[in-house]
Amino acid sequence: MQITRRKFVIAAGAAGCVTLTGAAGAQPAYPNRPVRIVAPHPAGGGVDITARKLGEQMQSMLGQPFVVDNKPGANGMVGAQAVATSAADGYTLMVAGPGEIAIAPHLYKSMAYDPFKDLQPITLCSRAPNVLVVGPKTAATSVAEIIAHAKANPGAMSFGSSGIGNIQHLNGELFNMLAGVKIVHVPYKGAAPQLADIVGGQIEMGYASVAAALPLIRAGKVRAIAVTSRDRVPALPSVPTLSESPALASYELNNWFGLFAPAGVPAAVLETVSSSARKALSTPEMQKFIVDGGAAPAPQSPDEFRTFLHGESTKFSRIVREVNITADS
Repeated sequence: MQITRRKFVIAAGAAGCVTLTGAAGAQPAYPNRPVRIVAPHPAGGGVDITARKLGEQMQSMLGQPFVVDNKPGANGMVGAQAVATSAADGYTLMVAGPGEIAIAPHLYKSMAYDPFKDLQPITLCSRAPNVLVVGPKTAATSVAEIIAHAKANPGAMSFGSSGIGNIQHLNGELFNMLAGVKIVHVPYKGAAPQLADIVGGQIEMGYASVAAALPLIRAGKVRAIAVTSRDRVPALPSVPTLSESPALASYELNNWFGLFAPAGVPAAVLETVSSSARKALSTPEMQKFIVDGGAAPAPQSPDEFRTFLHGESTKFSRIVREVNITADS
């Protein structure tokens, strides 16, 4: 009887240890504290406002604050590196664009992070086409007229962008490649000074986000010639796509915004973040916000997003290589 009772006590004690150990090792549900969303570009730009709006939606779904932390610098690479080296626990996320993810690896000889190894794709948020605009002093009113003038006057026309190697620069170089023309690139430090020079006639044309150009288009200060997406943009329904021009039938090159985390996020946390983000992107409020900004909602699974990123990287690599665009690292 004593032996039996002793065995029972030992067994009960062992069970208690197992229970306590299990309780101590249990992880709290995610998220149980504020989540940081890094925006690797300055406040007020497309990355920043997308991060803030997405964070608002996810906060209402998950019950914890989603706080945007702007970390601009080096064409987005400062913020991206900070995220790549953060703890992979789901409490540091990033909304980023193609520059720091799919373009930079082809521009710089060395980088402090590998976008495809050090970052976990979560979902594509939106595709944001750019718009080709001309100023009031530019005679051309269509893609065909721009091409004809550029062929008749090689190197005489110029186009503006928001900087060397960014998506607007590549828009112009892809135009040159497909049309067989040479329109000279003039880089600016942002959309505002570029658009100001288009209005003033210092350059003939340029590429900008629909959101940045729309007020000037509506005011009649610039003319929208075409958008860079395959489909027309609801905000500019009468403006054709570049691919509608026979000479540019294969043209498609868009800006986009996506959600990332450091590589190695636990599967359960990744699933929570991914499913919540995609639900947020599907709400009427978020979709209206995206469409009103001249973009298109585009939620994807992590695997779909990864495949998309590899395709984009290949596309950008071709343009950078053929035009021989370089940047100092």
